[in-house]
Amino acid sequence: MKNQSEVLAVAQKRAVEKNLPYAGALTPKEAFEVLQANSDAILVDVRTKAELELVGRIPGALNVEWAFYPGMVANEHFAEQLTAELDKLKASKDSVLIFLCRTGGRSNNAAVVASSLGYTQAYNTLEGFEGEANADKQRTLINGWKHAGLPWTN
Repeated sequence: MKNQSEVLAVAQKRAVEKNLPYAGALTPKEAFEVLQANSDAILVDVRTKAELELVGRIPGALNVEWAFYPGMVANEHFAEQLTAELDKLKASKDSVLIFLCRTGGRSNNAAVVASSLGYTQAYNTLEGFEGEANADKQRTLINGWKHAGLPWTN
């Protein structure tokens, strides 16, 4: 296991390469390493409550829905809800925030919002919880949090 500084440096390099407006992009394994190394790091799962119930959840993750099921209706109060939840946890603007969704798209958007709110250590989890779909449209077989064998529960 690399130390947190090394892992975050790799994630920050990806941000520069991809011109991301937030601190960095982590693979699921890297995200887990940071969470293990830094007890103050916060994993923010932005999937819907339905996804958490039907597909699985990560123990200890904070859930702030980016959109609502059914219909994936945008959560117009995401920024306020995120700020309120982080305030409850006494998170600072420099706290390490790791965002995760199904495949990395919504969590990318959430990291952009967090960065715009002044959180300087917002990271996206590439691949997300379920990862890319294969030719048969099945997930968790190519990459993602579950495929990596990282902790999750029903």
